Amino acid sequence: MPQLPPEETVLARERRRIAAGARLFATALTVPSPESAPLAGAARGRLRWLQQLVPLAFVAVLLPVTVEVLTHSYGLTGGVSGALAVAQTAPLLLVASRPLTAWWLVFAADLAGALAVLGAPAAERPWPWTPMVIIGYLLLCLGLGLRERRSTVVAVWAVTSVVSLASGLVAQERSEGTNVLLVVLSGVALFVGVALRERAEARRKLAEQQTISEAERAGRTLLEERTRIARELHDVVAHHMSVITVQADSAPYRLSDVPREAEQEFASIAAAAREALAEMRRLLGVLRSEETRSERVPQPGLERLPQLVEATVRGGVPVEHSDASTRRLPQAVSLSAYRIVQEALANVVRHAPGARTRVDIGEEAGRLNVLVVNEPSPHPESAPLESAGTGHGLVGMRERVRLLGGAVEASPRPDGGFLVAAWLPLAGTEAPMAKDTKA
Repeated sequence: MPQLPPEETVLARERRRIAAGARLFATALTVPSPESAPLAGAARGRLRWLQQLVPLAFVAVLLPVTVEVLTHSYGLTGGVSGALAVAQTAPLLLVASRPLTAWWLVFAADLAGALAVLGAPAAERPWPWTPMVIIGYLLLCLGLGLRERRSTVVAVWAVTSVVSLASGLVAQERSEGTNVLLVVLSGVALFVGVALRERAEARRKLAEQQTISEAERAGRTLLEERTRIARELHDVVAHHMSVITVQADSAPYRLSDVPREAEQEFASIAAAAREALAEMRRLLGVLRSEETRSERVPQPGLERLPQLVEATVRGGVPVEHSDASTRRLPQAVSLSAYRIVQEALANVVRHAPGARTRVDIGEEAGRLNVLVVNEPSPHPESAPLESAGTGHGLVGMRERVRLLGGAVEASPRPDGGFLVAAWLPLAGTEAPMAKDTKA
């Protein structure tokens, strides 16, 4: 394939740059900003009315004055003067909503007025721009600066400067500096509008940042309050649990003729109290982000499931337990499965005391299946320990399973019981997501 000479390559590259610049320039002049009305972030109440009343007042004043000046000072007919006056002033009503469209209409009308005035017999009057044109154009530039992007503002000022300065060369004997005056004043109006808009945007962003900071401070205060409550809860509950532990441990020595079964029951109560106290201290250590000794205690897993089932049976809930898992489970999977079974059994104790329950653990297709099913309570007339739950337990189940890429289902059964089923991937495989049902 023949290569272009170096000079042709440079020329083609420059042509592409010029075409791209022209497209950007045309876009700036034809595509309005997607932002809202001028100073919409700061406009409230009276300012909104002010944005509508100011252009209306300008039009009400400039329209008759323009007709009068064009007719008597420049010698144009009444019809031409009226048409030019309407074309130059009426679009100013759009300055608050569509300033770029208003600029196109006003700028075209101003050029038409300059051409009409150029052939007027009153050669001593200012040209190309009348005083009314300059005043209306400044209002328009202010609206553009308040609303449009910087690229649009620069493009408008560039077109204004080129056309205004070029028009002064057409009839130099009639130019009294109004073309230069429009260039300077329009630049000032555009700059003021942009400065006001950016100042309003900066204040709005600062207000948003302050709102975010206040929300963060409120969140920190809430976390600190929760930590304080957790610490106080630990102090209160630890005292009572310690009393229970001491009483259960010392009961065989304080009481005479205690049966062997009662001694075992007291020992179980003391062990459960010590375990609950250790769990609570570990949770408090996590909340306080301290490297306490309790955090270094291994987390429970499925290897402790028989003890959990035994404690539940002692609580009056008949539980059947089967574990068909054959491999050494990952710690995260084992912990999550244990917590799911623990929460499910706790719900049975609270909401369906005495209900027959089945716990099945098994493996299938690279995933661990956890199933906890309970029947209705055999004593429906007796009030459950809790009539309504907070739902935090089921939320915790779903969150644990979601983090492992598994699925969980928790829903009531047609016979009045309840079912909790979870699928936890064992080797990076994800189980199909099941529907979660709040109970």
